[in-house]
Amino acid sequence: MPKFLNTRRAVSELEDLIRNANEKLILVSPYLKLSKDFKELLQYRNSKDKITTIIFGKQELNPDEMKFLQGLRFVILKFYDDLHAKCYLNDEIMIITSLNLYEFSMANNKEMGVLIKKDDQADATLYEEALREVEYINQNSKKFEVGGSKSSFSKSVFSKTPENIENNKLNTSNRTTGYCIRTRVEIPFNPERPLSYEAYQIWNQFGDIDYPERFCHYSGESSKGETSVRRPILYKNWHKSMGLSL
Repeated sequence: MPKFLNTRRAVSELEDLIRNANEKLILVSPYLKLSKDFKELLQYRNSKDKITTIIFGKQELNPDEMKFLQGLRFVILKFYDDLHAKCYLNDEIMIITSLNLYEFSMANNKEMGVLIKKDDQADATLYEEALREVEYINQNSKKFEVGGSKSSFSKSVFSKTPENIENNKLNTSNRTTGYCIRTRVEIPFNPERPLSYEAYQIWNQFGDIDYPERFCHYSGESSKGETSVRRPILYKNWHKSMGLSL
């Protein structure tokens, strides 16, 4: 059954939630000003090429926060204008709490929350219901680009971009086997379908064509986040994939 958390326990459990996250880590908080400990946890996860989605609701990011986030290739920032919820989840557990991802709140405010475990039969339904709400917020959030002194918003949609058109021109006659850009399992080579069925089911929950992935669809080598559904092949492999000599 859900576990009650006071301020101290909420911070501790949230640290463990981030530290122990496997594939999924979504952090929902209106305010975004990370403590040193939470920055270190995100840096550690980023070094393992694991993706973190952070959804926030207040536009004011100070220069230090911007600079830090710019350095994390595998962190996706998204903005939801009316966000007031605070919810943090990984593959196995979720914390719903009054606690913001805000250093002052963690050190000075009196907070409460509950911890929910997906594999606990008493919690499973609650976890799934809350997850659906988080997915709704995620799908309706705008991608927040951090760059230089400006930050901007964009919303991913499927369209015939130049990259898509280029994909359609690929010569696949000399290659029948490709790699899933998320798991590296072998799949038919098709830049328009660069995910395995299982990986697609997970990706399709949010449908972000610019979501950083791990591998090159053509070679199977690590892409360090430079591939996505929009761009499934590393730039250095484009000529090879099109059957052209360098």
